[in-house]
Amino acid sequence: MNGFGVAKMVNDGASFGRRIATAMLGAAAAMPLTRSRASAGISPAAPFVVYYGQEDTPALGAFRLAVLDAEADDALLARRGPGAKLLGYASLGEVHRDRRYFAAAERDGLLLGPNPAWPEAAFVDLRSPRWTGLILDHVVPDILARGFDGIFLDTLDDAEHLEQQDPRRFAGMVDAAAALVRRIRRRTRGRPIMINRAYAVLPRVSGSFHMLLGESVRSKHVAEGGYTLTTCADYHWQRDQMLEARNRDRSLQVFSLDYWDPEDRSGIARLYAEQRQNGFVPYVATRDLTSIIPPPIPEVP
Repeated sequence: MNGFGVAKMVNDGASFGRRIATAMLGAAAAMPLTRSRASAGISPAAPFVVYYGQEDTPALGAFRLAVLDAEADDALLARRGPGAKLLGYASLGEVHRDRRYFAAAERDGLLLGPNPAWPEAAFVDLRSPRWTGLILDHVVPDILARGFDGIFLDTLDDAEHLEQQDPRRFAGMVDAAAALVRRIRRRTRGRPIMINRAYAVLPRVSGSFHMLLGESVRSKHVAEGGYTLTTCADYHWQRDQMLEARNRDRSLQVFSLDYWDPEDRSGIARLYAEQRQNGFVPYVATRDLTSIIPPPIPEVP
């Protein structure tokens, strides 16, 4: 998960305990649903998790859909529950120096400089045929060969960020990102694909992916190490983007990933309740995504 997006999330300085009733539940009550859960084709009670830890934890078996690090141990993959689907992480707009293919990307001149929000990661030129080849011929096939059912596509927001930062130098980044998603769709032949945010790219790839994840929709972690609500403006903006994507593709499943203190079970419960009211399939995580936080109430089988 990267730190960029069209709507920058800012710390509003308020605690969850002081504002939850008015800023969260009040906002939810003011927002009518645009469609029923049944017609949306998703179940907001379905167990869903994003987990980038390496610990072989039995807790993974409780979830029907899991996004895992592509290099997770085989023992962890074996923890999947009956009928569960596992998606392997693939970063398209940048590459972390810990990835096995970082050296190849650097050697081929694909790196555009460090991401200021994640200094250990470097932006990538999505327009390069060499990057496209690396993703299509190595990264994606390697994920599927390990036993993952599908692919989770992250950091596509970088395309819009770079194009806005320098329109001349980075012209065509969003188009290139969309073209790469469409090629991944053809190459994976119907395997499940989930995209994180990437709202500038989504209209160009409608029908080429199955699931959308909205990250930090209602709450987020902050640099100081704590958690806060997103502003109401940011919340409404991202929520509207998610609903708009679902309106373009009636079969699209929409998920939310929020961050909150794992000890605050009542706060987590409120986040789940609001996102389910939106018709999203929610998960609330810790800031580093290396612990599995159980849902606040028993999930529907």
